[in-house]
Amino acid sequence: MKIYTKFGDRGSTSLIGGAVVQKNDPRVEAYGAVDELNAVLGLVIAFADTPSELEESLKSIQGDLFVIGAELATKGKKAKAIPPQRVGEIEKEIDGIWAGLPPLTHFIIPGGSKSASLLHMARTVCRRAERAVITLSQKETVNPDTIVYMNRVGDLLFAQARFVNYRKKVPETVWKGR
Repeated sequence: MKIYTKFGDRGSTSLIGGAVVQKNDPRVEAYGAVDELNAVLGLVIAFADTPSELEESLKSIQGDLFVIGAELATKGKKAKAIPPQRVGEIEKEIDGIWAGLPPLTHFIIPGGSKSASLLHMARTVCRRAERAVITLSQKETVNPDTIVYMNRVGDLLFAQARFVNYRKKVPETVWKGR
């Protein structure tokens, strides 16, 4: 079997279930952005010096993102969805991280250590994926839990970036305006 099918050479693609749409369809944009986030999380895991508990968390999110991608790539049929309790699990993780950090009193510039910088990059990709899912939800039905999940993952990645810098004793750069 060849990796290329030539089906998409004219700008269309098939969704799960067989529906054919253009590659710039909001549904394709949404699951493509989720796939991009998954790839960026792979980069974080591969190149960042993150604590093992964060790596486990990121790998779990990667698995969730495959489920979300499949859900978004399915039109008109009920697809497997992320269980709503996953949001609670992520909130608990955020709360645990946040409790061990100094209070956030200013905006911070993304960066610091290599690991934190990669987590900030993942956060921005997550926010773009979240916006793409919201755009799709304004045109078609999207599981509302998916939107909440994407929002919470962005929050978690921010907390993880701060945690990594704090643990490595890398000071955050406070944005002071002009």
